[in-house]
Amino acid sequence: MSLSADTRARIDSILTSHEVVLFMKGSPQRPQCGFSMKASSIVGGIVAEYAHVDVLQDPEIREGIKVYGQWPTIPQLYVKGELIGGSDIIEQMMNSGELHALLGGATPDRTPPTITITDEAAAQIRKAMVDQGEGLALHMAVDAKFNSRFELKPATGQEISATANGITVHFDLASAPRANGIAIDWVDNGVRGAGLSITNPNAPAQVRPLSVKDLAARLAEFTVIDVRPPQARALAAFPASHAVLDETTHDDLAALPKDTKLAFLCHHGNSSRQAAEHFRGLGFTQIYNVEGGIDAWSTDVDGSVPRY
Repeated sequence: MSLSADTRARIDSILTSHEVVLFMKGSPQRPQCGFSMKASSIVGGIVAEYAHVDVLQDPEIREGIKVYGQWPTIPQLYVKGELIGGSDIIEQMMNSGELHALLGGATPDRTPPTITITDEAAAQIRKAMVDQGEGLALHMAVDAKFNSRFELKPATGQEISATANGITVHFDLASAPRANGIAIDWVDNGVRGAGLSITNPNAPAQVRPLSVKDLAARLAEFTVIDVRPPQARALAAFPASHAVLDETTHDDLAALPKDTKLAFLCHHGNSSRQAAEHFRGLGFTQIYNVEGGIDAWSTDVDGSVPRY
């Protein structure tokens, strides 16, 4: 594929205007693929400000940037006009400390996290490692949303390692501080079966249910966010002060102080729960879902609000 002069000029302009640019799918606040989420989380953890380009919003740039740097995938990180690479290279350079030096960040903290592993969990981990054969190490990744993932693979020597109950767990540089204080247990949940269970004190608090009566009584405490589409809001408007969530308001809402009490509202309380989980993943610590939604508000609080 050839690169048009116009597209090349646009990319040149972006790169000369900003020292650090991440071409990605979505935005750092709302990444649209796992690789973009990993890359933006790493870069954002080192520098407070950097430019990003959502290639999903610009097909010419999406295809053009692949030709421009002869790199076939998205995301792509550029620093001072030079292509650094995609998410895997970004992660490797982060773990080695090279990325911190390149971006002018502070020397990374390589303090091992404090972890706890119960006897039963340790026994099950040892069994799994024996079954998988020699030469593999236990790795644990904790992403920006505090989702945890175990993997058995060879160690590279760049990991941060922590040992508990005779089990050594390897962490990448970004995961280590997020994992500090975790407790790993083995549980049997009956229908779900048995498996490792992780309790992470650093993870944002769970989404909490909020009845419409409680919301009405404590309305001044909350920033209410209506996630319904415009047509539904027009049918039955929430009668008190509130914000709406859409593509144009997302980033402003995501920039609110992380301890803001957010109460998410929809028709019956289902899509609002999904939105609440999304904002929980952004680091907000006081997230509520209005159970029953605007329909419950109409039946239990204010009958003048139409039902639909």
